[in-house]
Amino acid sequence: MAKQELKGKTAKRIRRRKRRTRILLVLELLIIIGAIGFLFYHYLYSRMQITPVDTSDVQMNDVDDPNMDDYRNIVFLGVDSQVNDLDEDTRSDSIIIASINKKTKDVKLVSVYRDTYCSIPDYGLTKINHSYIYGGPVLTMTTINRNFDLNVTDFVCINFRGLANMVDIVGGIDIEIQEEELDNLNDYIVNMNHINGGDSPKLKSAGMQTLDGNQAVAYSRIRYTDGGDYRRSERQRTVILGIIEKAKSNPLALYRLAMEVLPDMHTSLTKSELFLLAKDIFFYKLGETTGFPFDEENYGTMIGGVFYGVPNTLNTSVTKLHKYMFDTDDYVPSSTVQEISATISAQLGY
Repeated sequence: MAKQELKGKTAKRIRRRKRRTRILLVLELLIIIGAIGFLFYHYLYSRMQITPVDTSDVQMNDVDDPNMDDYRNIVFLGVDSQVNDLDEDTRSDSIIIASINKKTKDVKLVSVYRDTYCSIPDYGLTKINHSYIYGGPVLTMTTINRNFDLNVTDFVCINFRGLANMVDIVGGIDIEIQEEELDNLNDYIVNMNHINGGDSPKLKSAGMQTLDGNQAVAYSRIRYTDGGDYRRSERQRTVILGIIEKAKSNPLALYRLAMEVLPDMHTSLTKSELFLLAKDIFFYKLGETTGFPFDEENYGTMIGGVFYGVPNTLNTSVTKLHKYMFDTDDYVPSSTVQEISATISAQLGY
């Protein structure tokens, strides 16, 4: 009996040791995985061009819209550099504000038309895309905030090559090409092959097409068709949505995007902010997209022989913008926006 009890106790001790050993192995494995993930995350971050922004350098108006506090607003800038530079001698070809609902993860995209007539601090009334070449992302964010009563303090900037690589990594995107777009698209494809390298073919016909990277970037640059810049901005949003939807369904594509595209990006986001945004990527719900200003039929006028996109009026457009982005009813623009709107109206007789 004593021998049996001894054997039983020995067996229990052996089982407990095995169980502890398994637990320790699992913990060690988790630590190793965590360390690899940590190092990989820091490696990816080191590949990006990071420019921390002192929020005190970004001007904001005295805005009375409590709903805005429920959203994270980030501006995405696409630069039109012919040498794929991110921060020198280039204008922002694309300006898209992403508004992320902090609770629901709903995402709305607003394209600001590049020709939008607005007030750039120290430079006066001119096209909003000039703000990037005058003062980089900080001046662009300040211009957005002052003219639209927003609170943008973070940016992500990408060049032609980065956008083309994103499309190629997800396997191309499907887009319905219109007959009127074909000639303009093919001209831009030749230009994109020159800028990025490659030999993407011209398209032979309109209709549903799977576009590769250079073709998709070329599509996003078309503006000499009916609808002008607001149709061009719509095309840009179509390309971005196409990339996101395909990437979300392909974890390998997300890995390749991180590895291959980050060097062609420039951002103010910190490591922790990027991590918080990235961890929710599968929970983001892409909803509505639109362009600003809203009054497309009366959008634009010639000033000194140059086309400008003039809001009719800036006050009205900003009220509509806050309704669209934050669901704020009857928003009253700040005194700064009202002054800018009155100056534009007086100058042009609106």
